[in-house]
Amino acid sequence: MWSCQSPKAVNQVSQSVTQDDEQYKVLDSRFLKKEDIIAPFKDDLSSFRESEELKSLILEKSIPEIQQAVYDGKLSYQQLTLFYINRIAKYDRENRKSLNAIIALNPQAMEDAYAYDLRIDEFRRGEGKFNPYSLMGMPILLKDNINAAGMKTTAGAAVLKDLEPQNARIVQRLIEADAIILGKANLSEWAYFFCGDCPSGYSAIGGQTLNPYGRKEIDTGGSSSGSGVAIAANFAVAAVGSETAGSILSPASQNSIVGLKPSVGTLSGIGIVPISTYLDTAGPMSKNVVDNVILMRGMLNDQRMFSDLFIANLGTSTVQGRVFGVFPGYKKNPLYAAAVEEVVRLGATIVELEEKQPQLDGFVSLLNVDMKKDLPAYFMGLGLPEYQGWDVAKVMELNRVDSLNYMPYGQRLFQGITDEKDYSPAESAALKTRLTTQAQEYFDYYIQSHNLDGFLSVNNYNAAEAAVAFYPAITVPMGYDENGQPFGLTFIAPTEEEKMLYQWAAAYEKATQHRKMPKGYN
Repeated sequence: MWSCQSPKAVNQVSQSVTQDDEQYKVLDSRFLKKEDIIAPFKDDLSSFRESEELKSLILEKSIPEIQQAVYDGKLSYQQLTLFYINRIAKYDRENRKSLNAIIALNPQAMEDAYAYDLRIDEFRRGEGKFNPYSLMGMPILLKDNINAAGMKTTAGAAVLKDLEPQNARIVQRLIEADAIILGKANLSEWAYFFCGDCPSGYSAIGGQTLNPYGRKEIDTGGSSSGSGVAIAANFAVAAVGSETAGSILSPASQNSIVGLKPSVGTLSGIGIVPISTYLDTAGPMSKNVVDNVILMRGMLNDQRMFSDLFIANLGTSTVQGRVFGVFPGYKKNPLYAAAVEEVVRLGATIVELEEKQPQLDGFVSLLNVDMKKDLPAYFMGLGLPEYQGWDVAKVMELNRVDSLNYMPYGQRLFQGITDEKDYSPAESAALKTRLTTQAQEYFDYYIQSHNLDGFLSVNNYNAAEAAVAFYPAITVPMGYDENGQPFGLTFIAPTEEEKMLYQWAAAYEKATQHRKMPKGYN
């Protein structure tokens, strides 16, 4: 959710984030072994063979393409699920290409796949209707701060290694949409609001997540690091991340995938380990825009928001006639400059915006105040006696018992939470109102002055402003720099304009097709 790169000045251009000189205190997990993660599937894997035909049907394919292959009898949901489990076993841990993206696999995954294979047989016999835009049988990963029954939810923290809660509300929605919950993805511990001096993608439970486009060289982004890395490496069809300010946009762009940060409140936050219930939201992460919409729809209370017709017509989307604000300072990045030119070529009008600094004083205090209150409420809501009364101070106390393994980078941001002065409910509300008003005024000034439809940004550069303004954003691959580092073009729109964002993103994606699989993982 929280990303160390936020908030950013509007005209600041982030330099390429590399880890050439990063001295990792921990690389591999001290709590997980690959053999334990894949143990439930040992027998299945022993007889599985990854053929070129299977790879041609699955790697980089969209959900509609995979669904059609299954319906046509070229592929089964069991083969699809085992294909991903095999890739995780092959690439994720304890080898020279290891990425440390996966924390756990769902032991029920193959049973679920078998059930959906029976269902597709019924469809072929005319007993039910086949839908290529369905999540049925699609293996989905969850960031490990999202509760899922039958698996631990750790937020990457060793103190939560035994926590096994019930399904988060969005997970229940995915199950009702017939998705297969494949497992849990690594993350920056406590959604990057814990240590403060640790690399992106590190957690005590999961170890150091690594970017497949440059292991130990290119930052994974955070905090939904494992979700971004896993989808880049084709470990699942798609994944669910979470964001407070940049933590979907950052790892999605750093790993050359599509990530949507929805308007806060669009998706339920019940059953997700919080930083700030005022700003937190889950969101979909995928290899393409179509899959992103399909996964987003599966998590919604009202799935009519994105109809099959809307999804089917994404290929005809356009930015023709749209007016976008661009930040001139970002054009120092040649990929952004080229992306802006491409958007103009597609028929949009570009307005270069004058520099105007957003006023976000108190942003970190907002997070501190909320987590001090919201984390105990999360533990209370679990209904598990052993976690009643837990709060930030309790977690810090337990970490100190084995600091070398539980907190090798310290817990500076948690200390900041406990050090934050107490706010009354009225003071907390006033702080939030002020920050949201200032962020909305920042965007509204540009929109009203130039009659803008939206904004073009880079990665998570404007994530904090968008977060407190309640503006949704989507990032789409826009290419790779001379070092092979991926970057994303990020579209930002006013509140509840996700449909418009998807159309803009689809138009840009279709015209550019920048995403490429990381070398060595195909």
